[in-house]
Amino acid sequence: MAAEIPLVIDRLSPVPLYHQLAQQLTTAIESGQLKPGDPFENEIALAERLQLSRPTVRRAIAEMVARGLLVRRRGVGTTVANEVIHRRDELTSLYDDLQRQGRTPGTQVLTLETETYDDRAATAMNLPVATPLVLIERLRLADDQPIGILRNWLPPAFSDLTMDELTAHGLYELLRARGVRPAVAHQTIGARSPGSKEQRLLRLTKSEPLLTMTRKAFDSAGAPVEFGDHCYRADQYAFDITVYER
Repeated sequence: MAAEIPLVIDRLSPVPLYHQLAQQLTTAIESGQLKPGDPFENEIALAERLQLSRPTVRRAIAEMVARGLLVRRRGVGTTVANEVIHRRDELTSLYDDLQRQGRTPGTQVLTLETETYDDRAATAMNLPVATPLVLIERLRLADDQPIGILRNWLPPAFSDLTMDELTAHGLYELLRARGVRPAVAHQTIGARSPGSKEQRLLRLTKSEPLLTMTRKAFDSAGAPVEFGDHCYRADQYAFDITVYER
């Protein structure tokens, strides 16, 4: 049974009604009144209770779904999403982000190859396609829950990385320990359906989407640091990006 959260809509306010509703519901989630997995009040019931139109309520819910606060599932309805990891638009690793949010990161190293060839990765890092690269594939967990699969290609200088290091530390932490600091990166964010391996590792159904990110990073001198091709559970992950007017 969905809880009825006390809500007040001010029809004299210049703030749009849907935004007032979304703001108050967001506060209820952030304060713990609504907890991860809780069923969400039916759209029709919410509209009738607040004397709002269904399109207004639907827009507020859609905004919260887009922000990763609510999840819609066929046959289940709308529920409060699991805690979302917000990835800021800066050069940090997911391991760093989790620690900053007070969560416990975990890693399962799926692949570590110290001499592999990949035209796409080499081109992204401005290296000859015949360059032997280091390939790392990891399953990232947060509080023992799988949230993402991280695939990274590194220049051959990092062939000394070990499974034990990668299990215990974040990749950028290991790079910094070797005197390498990413200074600039280009990221592309997208979405797609999961493959069978991704469904199994991330505990997803075929209909649940993945967030994707590719990133090529360089140090302050322009030397390549890494090329990453990552995917994340969309119900537990979000990117926060600040846009400035030029």
